[in-house]
Amino acid sequence: QVDQIEDYPFFHYDPKLMVKKNPKHKKDVFVKPGPNNPVGIVWIDLNVQHLGMHGTPEPSKIGHRASNGCIRLTNWDAFRLASMVEPGTEVRFVDPIKRPAPKKTATQKTK
Repeated sequence: QVDQIEDYPFFHYDPKLMVKKNPKHKKDVFVKPGPNNPVGIVWIDLNVQHLGMHGTPEPSKIGHRASNGCIRLTNWDAFRLASMVEPGTEVRFVDPIKRPAPKKTATQKTK
């Protein structure tokens, strides 16, 4: 579920929360808002701690694991999505490979 939407968010890098820990990263870092911010121009906060949908300044990295599970979108797609949802909007992730077959309605004929 969407908890909140933040335009031009600060990015808080906390090395303790990263799956791929870099021993050189010992302290928290805050990155100012802007299009080159790691979470892009919008953050859609979900009701799972540290999980959200956000833009990225590097569209070539979309579809590749690089974080702890956030959903990266192009900045323009994240901006558009943020305009279509509001706090309380239900979010469901569906595995397209394991998606159940659609239920048949009374008007559909069975073979």
